[in-house]
Amino acid sequence: MRATGAVSGWGRRRRPPRSVFVTGASSGIGAALVRHYAAQGANVGLFARRQEALEALAAALPPGRAAAYAGDVRDAGALARAAADFIERFGAPDVVIANAGISRGTLTEHANDLPVFRAVFDTNVLGLVQTFHPFLDAMRRARSGALVGIASVAGFRGLAGSGAYSASKAAAISYLESLRLELAGSGVAVVTICPGYVATPMTAANRYAMPFLLRPEKAARLVARAIARRARFCVIPWQMAILGRVLRVLPRPLYDRAFARAPRKPRSPA
Repeated sequence: MRATGAVSGWGRRRRPPRSVFVTGASSGIGAALVRHYAAQGANVGLFARRQEALEALAAALPPGRAAAYAGDVRDAGALARAAADFIERFGAPDVVIANAGISRGTLTEHANDLPVFRAVFDTNVLGLVQTFHPFLDAMRRARSGALVGIASVAGFRGLAGSGAYSASKAAAISYLESLRLELAGSGVAVVTICPGYVATPMTAANRYAMPFLLRPEKAARLVARAIARRARFCVIPWQMAILGRVLRVLPRPLYDRAFARAPRKPRSPA
C-alpha cells in the first residue's frame, strides 16, 4: 500500500506538515487528527458544525496555532470563507483532510428516508469536493501538499440497511481516484483512507460486533502515517485491509447468502 512515484519536497524530507486543515474536527478521528498534528507543531484549521466543541478543542491547543470555523461541509460558501481565512493566516496548507461524514440507517421503501439519502450523499461525497475546491488553486501554485479523503471499507460492497452510506463511500473512493489522476504531476498528492470500525459517535449506535475496532487516537496515527508516505490508497487497520480484499472478490451469490440477514444500523431521521 506504499505510494510510489514523485512526491513533493515535504514528502521527501519527511518533516512534519506546517499547516493542516481538518473537517469533522469536533470529535472522533477529526479531533484526534487535530491533536496529533498540533502536537507536532503544525498550525491547524478546525471545521465542523458544533461551534462549542470546536472552540473547546481549539482552546486546548497551543495559542496562535489553531483556527476554528463553525460550518457544514454541505455549505460551499462556509468552506470557501474558512479556506480563504486559513490561507491568509498560514499560507497554502500542507494537508487538507476531508474527514466530515455521516452514517444513517436507510431503507428505500420508506419515503421519509429520501431526505436522509440526500443528506448522506451531500455530506459524504459533495462535502469532499467542497472541502478541496477552495484550497486547490493555492496548493497547485505551491506545487505541494496532500488532499486526503476519509472514505470507508463500507464502500467496498453494499451493506443491507446502509444503502446511502455504502453508496456514498463507494462514490467517494471513485471520486478521489479521479482527482488523483487529474492532479498527477502537479505536486499535489491525493490520499484515500478507508478505515474499518473506529470508536466514534458515528459507530456508537451500531448494535452488532465491530471487528478490529480502533480508538480514534490510534486511527489518527495510522492516517497520519499513510499521509506522510503519500499512500495512494490505504485501509486501516491492516486486518481490515485483508478482510476488505476478501469481501471485494467474494462471488455475489456467496456474498448475498452471508450478508442479506446481517445486523443493520438502525434507521434515524436526517
